[in-house]
Amino acid sequence: MSKNQIKQLVASRADKDGLTETGIRGIRLFRATQAIPCIPAVYEPCVVAIVSGAKEAVLDGHRFVYDDSQYLCCPMSMPVKAGTPAASPENPLYGVFISLDQRVMAGLAMEMETARGALPMTKDGPRVPGIRLAQWDREFTEALLRLMQLGGSPADTAILGEARMRELYYAILKGEAGLFARHAFGAGNAIARSIAHVSSHLNAPISIDEMAAHAGMSRAAFHRRFKQVTTMAPIQFVKSMRLNHAAMKIAEGSPVNQAAIDAGYASPSQFSREFKRMYGQSPRQWGEARHLPASVA
Repeated sequence: MSKNQIKQLVASRADKDGLTETGIRGIRLFRATQAIPCIPAVYEPCVVAIVSGAKEAVLDGHRFVYDDSQYLCCPMSMPVKAGTPAASPENPLYGVFISLDQRVMAGLAMEMETARGALPMTKDGPRVPGIRLAQWDREFTEALLRLMQLGGSPADTAILGEARMRELYYAILKGEAGLFARHAFGAGNAIARSIAHVSSHLNAPISIDEMAAHAGMSRAAFHRRFKQVTTMAPIQFVKSMRLNHAAMKIAEGSPVNQAAIDAGYASPSQFSREFKRMYGQSPRQWGEARHLPASVA
């Protein structure tokens, strides 16, 4: 019943395709009524919960298709391809996009470690991609519903919003993807620190040595650990982040040269070569063909 209530709330408030603000910081709704193939995107730390229809994300060849039986958990910034291949006016996609606040999630992860003892870890850490699907459980569903219900009252949102968002974060950290997320936000996750640095400095030169230094690791150890966590080598990850960021900007109407600069490319010719190699089209061809709605998140 709670999930149906969430669906009704989303459908009543998301009255157009794209993202809809809720008045609750970190919570946006989205609707799609047309099929959109998977296209480049950059997922910042988030949870994506579908309440009607299905969505798809691809990370380095790993394909994740999910509907209202599972939500997607992405605790670190990741270069992905995302789309709504099955959406239509007769079968609209509705969902909730939940941004994960690093400070709050890290604090909760540390509190949980203290309260429950050290988290079980394998010697080399979890060998999983940077995205995980998790079953909707009762605690996640009820916490999301309580948070969504605040959207109708600015006063309730102002007074209770922070506490109910914290409750939702706690449900995520306890859920099926909980260990995965707790590891990403835990105090000792060196790779997450390095990825956060990359995500906030895409327009500046970034070296493997610099990334390793932010992780507090040797270059060799960092390279091995980074690939275990993300499935990608560091250089491949940085390039994917930059090109996906640029592709999104160009699709939104940004000039090609500006998108290249924002993505850290000093050489337009290098940018064009690498862009075409990854997406099969020149940046200008991409911009002419890919004017996408804001709902592709």
